[in-house]
Amino acid sequence: MIVDGGGVGALPDADLYGDRGSHTLGNTAAAVGGLFLPELESLGIGKVTEIMGISAAVRADGAYGKMAEQSPGKDSISGHWELMGVILPRAFPTYPEGFPPEVVSAFEHRVNRKVLWNRPASGTEIIARLGDEHVATGSPILYTSADSVFQLAAHEDVIPPDELYDMCEAARFLLTGEHAVARVIARPFRGCSGSYERTRGRRDFSLPPVGETLLDRMEGAGLATWGVGKVGDLFARRGFTKIERAGGNEDCVLKVLEIFPKLEAGLLLVTLVDFDMLWGHRNNPEAFAEGLKSFDGRLAAIRGMLEDDDVLVITADHGCDPTTPSTDHSREHVPVLVSGPGVREDVDLGTRSSFSDMAATLADGFGLGPLGGSSFFREIWTRA
Repeated sequence: MIVDGGGVGALPDADLYGDRGSHTLGNTAAAVGGLFLPELESLGIGKVTEIMGISAAVRADGAYGKMAEQSPGKDSISGHWELMGVILPRAFPTYPEGFPPEVVSAFEHRVNRKVLWNRPASGTEIIARLGDEHVATGSPILYTSADSVFQLAAHEDVIPPDELYDMCEAARFLLTGEHAVARVIARPFRGCSGSYERTRGRRDFSLPPVGETLLDRMEGAGLATWGVGKVGDLFARRGFTKIERAGGNEDCVLKVLEIFPKLEAGLLLVTLVDFDMLWGHRNNPEAFAEGLKSFDGRLAAIRGMLEDDDVLVITADHGCDPTTPSTDHSREHVPVLVSGPGVREDVDLGTRSSFSDMAATLADGFGLGPLGGSSFFREIWTRA
């Protein structure tokens, strides 16, 4: 389970990204006067990093630690890919001044519409600012961010979601070579002037992974790989035997509770998007804290499903500190909490040098041979 944006402290190179002092969970806790997360506390999150309200004195019911990202950047794609064993050699292209004329003109010609804006922006702010002009002209709003993204926003009554998705497919086809952005993102919205709001119809059109992932390896071995929520889009749907769409954190958790008992052997991968999309990017630490409380409240039921050979992993893909002036992702360590009947208690995994240690560990557990970073399977598994 990937807590989207749930970072636990700035990486040593965070200054290069303007993220000095970022600490998503720690700063969120401080902003709300402390967190009460008994399930996560019992798994050792307070031993990973200092979090107001969370004890570090518990005997962790499993293994705990944190991981550093080797890939450059702080994008959801780079984070997810590295968790599954693929380390990027170079960062995806970003466009702080907007996309160049040759990209925009080719796209406009392809979809037979002019675009508005073409600069970095907050998604909620840009539809408030340009929503009326978009409705009047029919021109989609093109914007980007500090991440490698080409985002298109359109009112669903002006450009229906299916047409918006087709436009994003066209952009994905065009954005190759030096302009191969990590993701093209459809951002449908609805409502009236002064009260526009984004819908749950977001869809990501990603580059396929540049190397073999754990998902590829498992699928090739005949093991089930289920994705819940947006995670399938982040791998261009590659390596999944089945993908279940879900609207937000609660829907994702309900899908996990429904699907997991059906799996005999395999991996269920879920990304909890609301932490990032609704609360991190919108600098709302109070809602972020409530989201953590809600997730923690569901963990007892999830852990209760685990049988002898089952393992629950909780981690993240990057930070998204809601307390800093930035509304973008933050370059942070991510937690790794591993539990289950066969996992040794109170194992300190320390600071891992790469997210890909997760892929290596899971590959080791499934008997699939070396993959990615350094496996810690034998450190945690009682029968190893």
